[in-house]
Amino acid sequence: MRDFVTDSAGIFTSSQVLELNQRLVDFEKSTTNKLVIFTIEELGFNTIETYANGLFNQNGIGQEGKDNGLLILFSKNDREVRIEVGYGLEPYITDAVASRIIRNTMIPNFKEEAYFTGINEASNQLIEFLNNPEALDEFKQEIVDEDSKEKLYTNIFLGIFFSIFVGVGSFFFLKSYVNVIEVFRGVLMGKLGVLPGVFMLLAGSFSSVFALVFAIVPLIIGYSIYMSNSQAAAFIFDEPSLLLWLLLPFFGIAAIIAFIKLKISGKEDLSISWIKNDKSYYRKTFSSSGTHSFSSGSSSSSGGSSFSGGGGSSGGGGSSGSW
Repeated sequence: MRDFVTDSAGIFTSSQVLELNQRLVDFEKSTTNKLVIFTIEELGFNTIETYANGLFNQNGIGQEGKDNGLLILFSKNDREVRIEVGYGLEPYITDAVASRIIRNTMIPNFKEEAYFTGINEASNQLIEFLNNPEALDEFKQEIVDEDSKEKLYTNIFLGIFFSIFVGVGSFFFLKSYVNVIEVFRGVLMGKLGVLPGVFMLLAGSFSSVFALVFAIVPLIIGYSIYMSNSQAAAFIFDEPSLLLWLLLPFFGIAAIIAFIKLKISGKEDLSISWIKNDKSYYRKTFSSSGTHSFSSGSSSSSGGSSFSGGGGSSGGGGSSGSW
């Protein structure tokens, strides 16, 4: 009898090895597909992906031309497992199918050190899916439904998370922008010198831009994650000069609002003072809210085997997991 099970890690009893081996022999006879189980103590300096791929291709698991082989590789000390899939079976045992078998069937049993149960049930699933297309289609639909739920929950969480950033950023932007408008109004009334006003506007612009970025960037990143497209996020970081261009309408709109407020009140006439400030006006308008509102204020205190195959090959399809 050919060996379909190589238990180098010593995790099975003799009867368990015979049981698994007989089932896999019968599976190959009835379908020509070949499923091999290989356990090792540790991977050494290899990743489980490279080890499994090398082991698979070195031994030619499956039939040449059909590439209809499967390999379950288990590494005891590394606490890792992989299902390697031959080219010919990749349309059936997709990466998502292999991943879900590992996650839902193998890992829960492995955490309880029920290694035979995990591998035995996983091999039964693989055999069932390749023998019963309807069962495989149903399983794939379950994956789609589960992924949809996970995506929904992820989107809800991201929506709440980014909304907090947007809300906080919008609040500070509005607060700093109101002060920028007041600077313009003070300059237009002649109660705030032009030169001091310029410095206050520059400080206020940094505060507002920081708050605006704090509010907008999470929206762009969230949109990019939702659409699985990083171009929107990359654009804002690749074009920092865009922020400078935004300062023109930023100051222009503030000046217009200040002018309209001045005209509506009708209590003050247009007047310009280059340097001199009205101290009482300055204290009343800006000191109460604090001149610090014009700055961002941000700080932050390959192994051998006893089996041989017919020449099947794998291009790396499958999935890995750890526990």
